[in-house]
Amino acid sequence: MTVPADADAVLPTEEAPGSGDDGGRSPAPDAPPTEDSLPAAEARQGNWFTRLMGVVTRRPATAASTAAAADSAGDDVIVVTGLRKSFGETTAVDGIDLTVRRGTFAGIVGPNGAGKTTTLSMMTGLLRPDAGEVAVNGVAVWDDPERAKRMLGVLPDRLRLFDRLTGAQLIYYAGVLRGVDAATVRSRIPELAQAFGIVEAINRPVSDYSVGMAKKVALASAMIHSPRVLVLDEPFESMDPVSTSTVVDVLKRYVEHGGTVVLSSHSMDLIARVCDDVVIIVDGDVLAAGTVAEVSEGGSLEERFLALVGGAQTAEGMEWLHTFSD
Repeated sequence: MTVPADADAVLPTEEAPGSGDDGGRSPAPDAPPTEDSLPAAEARQGNWFTRLMGVVTRRPATAASTAAAADSAGDDVIVVTGLRKSFGETTAVDGIDLTVRRGTFAGIVGPNGAGKTTTLSMMTGLLRPDAGEVAVNGVAVWDDPERAKRMLGVLPDRLRLFDRLTGAQLIYYAGVLRGVDAATVRSRIPELAQAFGIVEAINRPVSDYSVGMAKKVALASAMIHSPRVLVLDEPFESMDPVSTSTVVDVLKRYVEHGGTVVLSSHSMDLIARVCDDVVIIVDGDVLAAGTVAEVSEGGSLEERFLALVGGAQTAEGMEWLHTFSD
């Protein structure tokens, strides 16, 4: 399957990204790009994933310093020390310490309200902590946020997309905002569309997408600049099994070529099947961390999780539900 021949017609030109005659409601090009601005996905699919662990191609001096920071950071790509965050009288994260190994899948699990999203938001520079430090490839997120964020691709919780854009336009703007040159962004869009199985939808407005399709285009936008680390908050929520399998395959190929994935999920089976390491967070504190085998302690990850968080509540009472109103 290839990207439709008119796919490039929906992307802005380098000279006029976002101009149009629709009152500013959605971007449209002044002139269509060249015919080869979006090459067939099949011709480039293999090369994309071998380049995924690279850095932004613009600003070569910055890329060199980023690579040097990665080399000096050792085996740990993310180091979190004493991370703390409160909202009023509620402590959401209570002095968390954790590390993420380079080139691995790391899963963060916990019950609702445990502090997972708050932790991931602080790790990626989206939320300022009250105390503590986060380093990405040896770069302190809050001391040098621009440099640290350049190495990150982020899928936040409840991400609101510009849904009047098409999928291709959304990915395009994510790429150029990250500093990738327009031609490179255009060459990568069909590869991402092919990989995520959204070729037929790439030129439709995001408002027409299902929740699962919107998640995939958001993930493609997080990967367009070829980050070293992906931090994904509930990436598989609302995805059907086929879409989940597709995304897992893309992420596995990314990790195989040197990338690192940090994700949160409520699916213990998926975490146990996909992740190398796992962190269990309860009430803003780390109760267990290590490889999946170490944390599971010879049983299943779900059994270990339930033992740590206190198990399920017993459903008692509500005898009225045992009869029916009709």
